[in-house]
Amino acid sequence: MAESLQVATRLGAGGRVVIPARFRHALGLRPGAELVLSLADGELRIRSRQAARRWAQEQVCKLIPPGVSLVEELIRERRREAELD
Repeated sequence: MAESLQVATRLGAGGRVVIPARFRHALGLRPGAELVLSLADGELRIRSRQAARRWAQEQVCKLIPPGVSLVEELIRERRREAELD
């Protein structure tokens, strides 16, 4: 999102929060979209399922040393296990 959007809102009955239209449009959210909520450092973060998946993939990629292929590691491991059987 190029520009930073911010708006004040109120918590409704049953803990409901309305996401303003311009936020929904900016994120490509439609009714029925799956959302992932996280709570950290006193902040509530709402992500689309796709954004949450991308974030998780980025976090995992930071842990993998350059030049290492997890797929190749898994294949080698499976072949070793097969040889032992």
